[in-house]
Amino acid sequence: MTRPFKFKQFSVQQEHSAMKIGTDGVLLGAWVSLKLQPSSILDLGAGTGIISLMMAQRSQANLIDAVEIEVAAFEECTNNFEASPWSDRLFCYHASVQEFAAEIEESYDLIVSNPPFYSENVKSQEISRDVARFNDALPFEHLTVCAGKLLSSEGSFAVIIPKKEEGRFTALASSSGLFPKRICHVQGKSNTPIKRSMMEFTFVKGPVETTSLIIENSRHDYTLEYRELVQDFYLKM
Repeated sequence: MTRPFKFKQFSVQQEHSAMKIGTDGVLLGAWVSLKLQPSSILDLGAGTGIISLMMAQRSQANLIDAVEIEVAAFEECTNNFEASPWSDRLFCYHASVQEFAAEIEESYDLIVSNPPFYSENVKSQEISRDVARFNDALPFEHLTVCAGKLLSSEGSFAVIIPKKEEGRFTALASSSGLFPKRICHVQGKSNTPIKRSMMEFTFVKGPVETTSLIIENSRHDYTLEYRELVQDFYLKM
């Protein structure tokens, strides 16, 4: 049995989930703005539930829902929620994001997603891993439409995507009335290309706050900015 991944205030079992805990999910969970003190949060494509758990730790939201289509990940997410200190505020639905959006009439103050985005035509022999990694199961077109439908009028929608997809994702979001408010460009090191874009959207079109984040100075020598961002979660930060 694989040992759980331990954070400072919770642990995450990930033995059966196709996609394990990675930097992307933790980055997004730590970066998302909670200034508006959302009372309801939705995690689309939750995987192990890591982002939802981080939202529970960081916020006072009384409702944190997650949606996960892959069976093993859904079961592990549910178990992780139940084992956490915030089990009364966390709930995972076993459904596709598209099904969920079609059936739910409530809206959420904050929607977060670390969506599958490996669109290259290179796939494994493991179906569950492909579902988690490739955007066939949750195309950006569907994600932005569903977010636009489920987001409250003054809410925000935050994602982490490849930098090369930033323009396309922004165009798709605008089709659902969502416009970028904050963007953070993530680099592994200062001399490497920008790898990820963390983006926050709202229904209000206005100036965009653009920042950058470098993760490491050198191998395992993390930058102060990165350590400050994730220090409430990682045990060794």
